[in-house]
Amino acid sequence: MRTVYAIAGGVSKFTKARPDKTFPALVKEAYDDALSDVALSHRQFLELVDGTVASYFSDHFSRQLMAAIMAQDYLGMCPKPSHRVEGGGATGGICFQEAWKAVASGYMDVCLAFGFETMSHVATWKGNEFIALASDVSFDYPVGGFYSGYYAMMVTRHMKEFGTTAEQMAHVSVKNHMNAYANPYAQKRQKLTIADVRNAPMVAWPLTRLDICVMSDGAAATILCSEEGLAKLEAAGAQIPRPLVKVPGIGRGTDAMRMADRPHQRFDDFLKYNLLPHEDTAVTRAYYKNLWDKGFRYPGVHSFRAGRMGSKEAYKNAGITDPLAEIDFVELHDAYTSSEIQTYEDMGLCRYGEGGPFAASGKAFMPGIDYSLDLPDEPLCPVNPSGGLIACGHPVGATGLMQAVFAIWQLQGTIGQHFGSSALQVPNAKRGAIHSHAGTGTYVTVSILEREA
Repeated sequence: MRTVYAIAGGVSKFTKARPDKTFPALVKEAYDDALSDVALSHRQFLELVDGTVASYFSDHFSRQLMAAIMAQDYLGMCPKPSHRVEGGGATGGICFQEAWKAVASGYMDVCLAFGFETMSHVATWKGNEFIALASDVSFDYPVGGFYSGYYAMMVTRHMKEFGTTAEQMAHVSVKNHMNAYANPYAQKRQKLTIADVRNAPMVAWPLTRLDICVMSDGAAATILCSEEGLAKLEAAGAQIPRPLVKVPGIGRGTDAMRMADRPHQRFDDFLKYNLLPHEDTAVTRAYYKNLWDKGFRYPGVHSFRAGRMGSKEAYKNAGITDPLAEIDFVELHDAYTSSEIQTYEDMGLCRYGEGGPFAASGKAFMPGIDYSLDLPDEPLCPVNPSGGLIACGHPVGATGLMQAVFAIWQLQGTIGQHFGSSALQVPNAKRGAIHSHAGTGTYVTVSILEREA
């Protein structure tokens, strides 16, 4: 398997609506942004790229089947090979990993991954209906299966099981919106307080409007290559940003569509299959035994088994044994403040049951930013330094690639160049993780990116 480099990325502005551009033109905006990072013209890159992978979530929003081939054609990439991927909210993350596989396998030396969504063409209620079709339409959807209801149910169980509070969730919203304040690509750049979040209109208790991401129009693109592809690009005059960023490991997990179909494991199997290397200690085993004796069961509706499986696989492939100590930042799928808290646990940044206190501790915050919060701990591993889905927006097919773009810029140390300010540059970032999530945790991707020495 070959080393894969993520050498450049680009993002369109994420907004509620982009009436000025069609979806192929949005993809071109992100693509041009990526090409500017390597100082190549479209004509030069077209001679070197071997193919593409495209991602968008729903044909319903664009009212166009096979929309990806229209973007492929608009970029002038025909007749080069391409395919479209789809996996709910994880669509962009899957796209990034499919491009990685094309390069790692030797099928391509240079691969362009692009994704998009234009969700403004339908009313909000209709958009939520389309998104809800990613639940089981035979069982869950007919009884009111909209996602805010699912996530409200999951977090109320998390609150009951572990004592998580709505105020801890609000810390996530304050953090991510404040981070996005310095991100010109973000849709919602706001300075909020805990009270602002809790007093916002209630959507599904305890989730308010400020606990939930919004629908968006946008596109993102990344360029991945092998060592051979890197040599070809540089021979053509490309100015690849240094240090190089490589992708040493990826991971994926899945779970049943219907939460009612998700089995509870025996305690011994939970320990055998789900503990991460840094958790496999007598102290943590005793901690989980105590939870189990109080009624805790795994996976339950409070946790995402696919997130734990994807994380375990990515960490193993990248040689990570203690993620909180070895990862400098995470861009994760925070469609809801509650899902960010749940994902802290799935990714092993804290133990199951500790996501709420972790959210309010300060460990997931950026250094040097005034959040106007009383945080007991110093930043340790910033989560969603870009602002995440809650503040950047969530044009589904682009979102996972947006995370990859921001991770590339963090590791290249070029956040200041792209954002016009270094406020969101994670100091001395050497390794980052991106996490993409679909449905109620049915598909999850985790990819590790690291700065080459």
